[in-house]
Amino acid sequence: MAPEYEGRVRLVEKAFPLEVYGGGGPPRAILEQEIWLAALQEPDAVFKPFSDDFPTTTLPAFDAAWCAAQQGEQIGRDFDLRIRRAFFAEGRNIGKREVMLELAREAGLDMDDFARRFNSDEPRAAVLAEGKLGKEQFGVRGTPTVMLDNGKKMRHKMAYPAFENDLVVSVGKLPCCGEGCYEATRELFEKALGN
Repeated sequence: MAPEYEGRVRLVEKAFPLEVYGGGGPPRAILEQEIWLAALQEPDAVFKPFSDDFPTTTLPAFDAAWCAAQQGEQIGRDFDLRIRRAFFAEGRNIGKREVMLELAREAGLDMDDFARRFNSDEPRAAVLAEGKLGKEQFGVRGTPTVMLDNGKKMRHKMAYPAFENDLVVSVGKLPCCGEGCYEATRELFEKALGN
C-alpha cells in the first residue's frame, strides 16, 4: 500500500475460490492466454510456461494463504504473493499440500502454527465462508473484485480481455503499466476515502 494511505485506508483481502463459487476455475488454456496480458501490465513480473504438473484444484493454496494470514496481515500478503510467484514464475503445482508446506518453510513462517492450522478443518471452513459471503451477500462473480466495506464495487484500471469460445478475441485499452499503475491505485484509495 502507498505509505501516504497507511492508517487511512485498510485493504482487506477475502478468498473467492472460483472453482467453488465462480462456476469453476479458469481452464489452463485460458490462463495461458491471459499470461501475456498480465506480463504487459506488470513488466517486472516473471512468467514461466506451465508444466505438465498443473493443479486440478487451488483450494490448498487458499488454505495455506489463510493460515499464513493468521500470523499477521503483512505476512499473509507476502505469502499470498509467494504462492502466485510459485505458480506463475516457477511452475509449481499450488494444488498440492506438500508444495504449500515447502513454500511456508521457504517463507520462514512459524511452521508449528502453520502446520497445526493447515492440518485442521479451520482454513477450508474459513475460505469457503469468505467465498460464500462474497457470492451471496455481495454478488461477486469473479476476481479481482474490489469493493468498499458497504459492498459498493470499484474497478481498478486494467486491460480486461473479452472471450469467445474460450479464446481471447479483444482486449481493452491498457490504461497503465507497472509502476504507472500506482496512480490508478491511489485513485481507488481516494474514492474509498470520499465515500
